[in-house]
Amino acid sequence: GERWLAQGSVTHTHLIPFLGPTELSQAVVDAGAVPLLVLCIQEPETALKRIAASALSDISKHSPELAQTVVDVGAIAHLAQMILNPDEKLKHQVLSALSHIAKHSVDLAEMVVEAEIFPVVLTCLKDKDEYVKKNACTLIREIAKHTPELSQLIVNAGGVAAVIDCLESCKGNIRLPGIMMLGYVAAHSENLAMAVIISKGVPQLSACLSEEPEDHIKAAAAWALGQVGRHTPEHARAVAITDVLPVLLALYMSTESSEDLQVKSKRAIKNIIQKCTYLPALEPFLYDAPPNILKYVAGQFSKVLPHDSKARRLFVTSGGLKKIQEIKAEPGSLLQEYINNINSCYPEEIVRYYSPGYSDTLLQRVDSYQPLTN
Repeated sequence: GERWLAQGSVTHTHLIPFLGPTELSQAVVDAGAVPLLVLCIQEPETALKRIAASALSDISKHSPELAQTVVDVGAIAHLAQMILNPDEKLKHQVLSALSHIAKHSVDLAEMVVEAEIFPVVLTCLKDKDEYVKKNACTLIREIAKHTPELSQLIVNAGGVAAVIDCLESCKGNIRLPGIMMLGYVAAHSENLAMAVIISKGVPQLSACLSEEPEDHIKAAAAWALGQVGRHTPEHARAVAITDVLPVLLALYMSTESSEDLQVKSKRAIKNIIQKCTYLPALEPFLYDAPPNILKYVAGQFSKVLPHDSKARRLFVTSGGLKKIQEIKAEPGSLLQEYINNINSCYPEEIVRYYSPGYSDTLLQRVDSYQPLTN
């Protein structure tokens, strides 16, 4: 078997076993096939390169140990050199193999990066082939997820902006790895989340959330937006001003949403609201949100209003204070505590004026009032 593999004869490519479970891959490795596969990807014939890259991808997929066997025979450098090969199907396999190697650990991801795949791999994000785009995004995602340092390296190479452009140019499942990549980058730190914001990632994620029909893609976009918005008031505001909060609320409340989409939407709302001090974005929630979300919204008003006289006045004229008086909170609950804190920012007669039933009380006083007659 080894001889035909080493000769690189295309006629025998159907003999390479492709390669499901870990045991099969392990058997192929134990038989000494990996160095031969690396020889095959150096052969001139494209069909042989493809099938060898596909085999290396299948072997690397299963475990860090199997991926390491592929790395140990120098496969990364040879794969990395083929990122710009004109053959689309070969590019699919090469990007897939590098993704499978990079996903397992920081060390393996760093080895892929050290093969100087940046900025070369970013050209694949502009490829006319959808699956080249998808696999390139997947490769970048598998590197970004590990550490802030690896994410920063991607940012410095222009990778975040390139992925955001790529999201704009495609639809459906092709978008999924790019959406997740932005979420992973933003999750690492304030600065990395800010890099996503500065590269105009938020409007693009919002578009994915609104446009995509499939719940699992919406759920990924909701998760990513939550990762961007959860750091500081500045981050939260950048997400809130794109009007994404009402969309997330509608998805959370909808009986048609999958359970995963509901969970991710709720968590994103909570992440963003708990940092958001931009009150105009929060005010609609006083009217629409269920009690378990309302408590976070009331909590933010109770933090901001004591220190901001302009916001206090606006909260009265916009109808917010009246709405607060209409909320029925459990006595002793956190929500009730927040309502009390908000009310304590105002003179007592104003609060009374906006409480339900106040006008009836006034009318009763009119009825019982005896004017002095001459």
